Amino acid sequence: MTWETLLERFYDYLALEKSMADNTLFSYRLDLKRYGEYMQEREIVPKDTIPATIIQDYTELLGDLGLSANSIARNFSSIRALHKFMILDNITDKNPTELLETPRIRRKLPEALSIEEVIQIIEAPDIDTPNGARDRAMLEIIYGAGLRVSELINLRLDQVFFDEGLLRIYGKGNKERLVPIGEEALQALKMYIGRARPLVAKTGKSQGCIFLNRFGKPFSRMGILNIVKHHAFEAGVHKRVYPHIFRHSFATHLLENGADLRAVQEMLGHSDISTTQIYTHVSREYLKTEYKSYHPRG
Repeated sequence: MTWETLLERFYDYLALEKSMADNTLFSYRLDLKRYGEYMQEREIVPKDTIPATIIQDYTELLGDLGLSANSIARNFSSIRALHKFMILDNITDKNPTELLETPRIRRKLPEALSIEEVIQIIEAPDIDTPNGARDRAMLEIIYGAGLRVSELINLRLDQVFFDEGLLRIYGKGNKERLVPIGEEALQALKMYIGRARPLVAKTGKSQGCIFLNRFGKPFSRMGILNIVKHHAFEAGVHKRVYPHIFRHSFATHLLENGADLRAVQEMLGHSDISTTQIYTHVSREYLKTEYKSYHPRG
């Protein structure tokens, strides 16, 4: 049995026997599609004995991809429900989530890279190669506009306004926002679109997306994560680096340099300013460090 077949059986069970609401079922589909792909990549099939460490590794990966603690906890609950169903449906007799605790939901200060670290990573790709030109543009854009991974993956050619220096971004709930983008990022994007992208772009495969893998298709989240980690390693940045850290760094660096909180909220696409205010805690720590370093009585 494949993961696709198993998941369809599970969704039928939820809809027909559990009478699950469409919105809830949609969340299960969203969570478990990614989980099934993860298992397929590791050549694990549903009937295999799946160790608990695989589930733990997967939830850590979700964190690396930038999912919030709430989303990770929801994903874990979906996975646990799936494995309970697998026992109920006699597919397996072991549940790898049985002894695992649901990941704790806690709000923590977002991690951020220093400006120097961001520059080191952005400048790591060799722009004389097609992949290097693509990766440079990708890193410039995700940091320069503070994008979520999904927003970067789905960024289309018609969303870039080069003359105005703006990106039109469709965020959560398809909410639209305009984000300014710097000249260096735009130049990197022009170079990639002009020289490298045509080498892999194929009719009907790109879906109009800007950033394409070697098969001419839009990137997966995992593909973006691998690129980010590769260039962080090349740059000698030894922190835990993942795509969403560039969004955190974007917000933190703006606030550290005096940007208005409401403006940063608008650029990030936060509906509630309290979500943006968490970055001010990072800025306060920065101010304390500066005070201690330079004040004669610090």
